[in-house]
Amino acid sequence: MRLDKWLWAARFYKTRSIAVEEIGKGRVTVNGQAAKASRDVRAGDLVRFRQGQVDREVQVVELSPTRGPAPVAQTLYNETPESIAARERAAEARRLAPEPASTIEQGRPTKQDRRRLAEWDRWSASID
Repeated sequence: MRLDKWLWAARFYKTRSIAVEEIGKGRVTVNGQAAKASRDVRAGDLVRFRQGQVDREVQVVELSPTRGPAPVAQTLYNETPESIAARERAAEARRLAPEPASTIEQGRPTKQDRRRLAEWDRWSASID
């Protein structure tokens, strides 16, 4: 079975074209070797890839030519303990250090806010 099709059937990527794109960028390896989208995947292979910001490492258990529901897709692979631990560490790091832009609550400044900022900038001390 093709690697891109298996990644899609196991629900790691939403579409096969996204899986092909990730493979083309070199973000997917099979048994430690760079892979092509057409590479055959067999049960027992160790697939390492990046899903979003997280690196994952899974062992192929079964092959499925069709994309089924999530509970069925989860039976196609076993994630390695190291990968699970790394994912949990990354989630904890994201939780403790949130994105700075996520703290912005009100969006763009209004015209009045811009005038206040300009006024403040005009009277602030400068090195000039």
